[in-house]
Amino acid sequence: MSVNEQPSPVPLWRSLSDDLLLVVSFLTRLPVPFCPAYVEGGLARAMRLFPLAGAVVGSAGGAVFMAAHAVLPPLAAALLALLTTIVLTGALHEDGLADTADGLGARGGREKRLDVMRDSRSGAYGVLALVFSVGLRAAALAAAPSALAGLGGLVAAAAFSRACIPALMQVLPPARADGLGAGAGTPHAGIAATALVLGGMLAVAGGGMAAAPAVVVSLAAVVALVWLARRQFGGYTGDILGACQQLAEIAFLLTLAGTWT
Repeated sequence: MSVNEQPSPVPLWRSLSDDLLLVVSFLTRLPVPFCPAYVEGGLARAMRLFPLAGAVVGSAGGAVFMAAHAVLPPLAAALLALLTTIVLTGALHEDGLADTADGLGARGGREKRLDVMRDSRSGAYGVLALVFSVGLRAAALAAAPSALAGLGGLVAAAAFSRACIPALMQVLPPARADGLGAGAGTPHAGIAATALVLGGMLAVAGGGMAAAPAVVVSLAAVVALVWLARRQFGGYTGDILGACQQLAEIAFLLTLAGTWT
């Protein structure tokens, strides 16, 4: 290539496929046959497809829910569905929720709370957060009027909750100069907006008209977390991003359950 020659632009389909492979490999434990080489800012750009990775996880859990629903009580089927999503993600978001809860429960200033979040051991607040997260989501999913409604609801909740992550990163600074949250890069406003729109579309596709109030309640939960993270931690960490997904998914499923009953 000569000095004056410019590299050929990457086709849109190739850019999207690379981004999808990247977010699936980042957010799940699924084997990815080919993952593009990491480039600086690549993950921040790929966050526009976070909802699609969520839909993949939700679809797997929903398939287990449908199969188990045919032979087991709804609550048992819901627990198995959630277990599937947790295995597929390696408990990535649940771990963030537990660490965030422990940090919020710690006595001391901001630095003390951040240090507690880095401790690999889970305290009482973290354990209780996990118990309520799994319990509330399972109870909400078990309220689905049919196995198909549960499948759609789980896909919708998993997709939209992950769409909220780039939005939170847009309005908060990193709480640390290092760590997973800071290392991922900051998605620009267009990426965050694209993720929310895509997440909203998948939410409507999975949850129908009941998705509208669920989206509103999920966003309200994220706004509350933004306020809390700014006040208690000075910004976001990778753990807070995990807590964002968990709170949004809990709020989404509980709102759907309210429309189902």
